[in-house]
Amino acid sequence: MEELSRVLIVEGKQDRIKVQRVLEDDIQILCTYGTLGLHALEEMIDEFLLYERDVFIFTDTDDSGVKLRKMLNQELSHAENLFIDRRYRQVEDTPDHVLASILQAANMKVKVDYLKGPEYYE
Repeated sequence: MEELSRVLIVEGKQDRIKVQRVLEDDIQILCTYGTLGLHALEEMIDEFLLYERDVFIFTDTDDSGVKLRKMLNQELSHAENLFIDRRYRQVEDTPDHVLASILQAANMKVKVDYLKGPEYYE
């Protein structure tokens, strides 16, 4: 199996499902299931060869998401950070068209329908 060159790190399973729904790109999405300990983070970095890949960090804006982002950035200084607006608090609660715009701005290919705002579906 060919390893994908890019990886997107999210916190929870629902975040991964939400992102997979709008992405069209072949990007590996890793789920941390919340805040990792340093040992678990080092194991994830080694297992998925994260020092050798393009890494994107996409966490929630709550305390645990900020803490996880900080830890990931310390270990993966080459990673690019993606941010949601604080009013959404969680990646999984971010509207699809907003999520698609954030991912597209990071040069990820998204499904075109998800770039349309809610007014398109009314």
